[in-house]
Amino acid sequence: MADGGGGVTVKVVSALSDIPAAAWDACAGSDNPFVSHAFLEALEASGSATAESGWLPQHLALEDESGTLLGAVPLYLKSHSYGEYIFDWGWASAYERAGGRYYPKLQCAVPFTPVTGPRLLLRADAPEAAADTLVAAMVELARRHKVSSLHVTFPTELEWQRLGDAGFLQRIGQQFHWQNEGYGSFDEFLEALNSRKRKQIRRERRDALQGGIEIEMLTGGDIKSAHWDAFYRFYRSTSDRKWGEAYLTRRFFDLLGERMAERVLLVMAKKGGRYVAGALNLFGNETLFGRNWGCLGDFPFLHFEACYYRAIDFAIARGLKRVEAGAQGQHKIQRGYLPVAVYSAHWIRDPGFARAVADFVKRERHALESEMEQLEETLSPFRCEAD
Repeated sequence: MADGGGGVTVKVVSALSDIPAAAWDACAGSDNPFVSHAFLEALEASGSATAESGWLPQHLALEDESGTLLGAVPLYLKSHSYGEYIFDWGWASAYERAGGRYYPKLQCAVPFTPVTGPRLLLRADAPEAAADTLVAAMVELARRHKVSSLHVTFPTELEWQRLGDAGFLQRIGQQFHWQNEGYGSFDEFLEALNSRKRKQIRRERRDALQGGIEIEMLTGGDIKSAHWDAFYRFYRSTSDRKWGEAYLTRRFFDLLGERMAERVLLVMAKKGGRYVAGALNLFGNETLFGRNWGCLGDFPFLHFEACYYRAIDFAIARGLKRVEAGAQGQHKIQRGYLPVAVYSAHWIRDPGFARAVADFVKRERHALESEMEQLEETLSPFRCEAD
């Protein structure tokens, strides 16, 4: 795309398959599976994140004079706001009512994945200015495309601060995460809760298995094509009820199993020898990430057992530091998942519209910070010092 100065060049790459996996992963690191070449390229190869689905890849690649990849950005030109989990529908509507054209826009993100992780992917030996070069290149590409806006969703807090320093509007959101305080077992975690919540969770876990429900926790080579067939049925059923359209294709799950099975935890529920529900998780070096849930039928408390409690079991057994249970859901608090801030940063091309969005983001941020503090104070299941 351009000479980034200092002997480096930034290129726009329209297919991740054009970048060698080892070079990309040397920038992405090994902790967050969602920014790995295997995951992102599976989204493209499976037809899940493509121009046809409204996610045109426009990845940035920062190279030195020898062609070594020093840094990269997962970036997409989008014709809608689906699959993002940090919502700007109101901004789009307001801008278009005022006579503007909101789409297309540029989105720096992992498609369909509300998980915090690095967005400015850098080799450990990249020049100090490499991150700023990538930020400037994103803005330059936005200007060249003449898009209304550029959005970086679920970056790390440090990246969010860097983007704010570069003039991006800083927005916060809210999720609910479980922290492993060195628990040796699920019962030890329960001992940290007040007695009422302990009893509630024990009752929910017992009731979830009523009627002969059995749970299988599968990872690595234990996950077979038949498991993906069943899980995809659950995923489609839930997607059709909630959103009307499934984002991920059946082929995506095959690729996930072929490329990343050792990073997958599939929690499958069976009744009478037939799979009836499942929860998909991925995990890195420190975190288990809850992703998709699906179910055929009405099974009380099974969602809590498969998605939240089995995730905690796995995290404790593997010595992971936390469980991120995905988007939304204040009901997670009473099950040990406390509110945490998540971040996004936004560059708006129209100065007048940027001022309006900045005012909204400022007011929203104050309200959310107050809400998170109040939720933890009033709904936390953990014992007080006086208990």
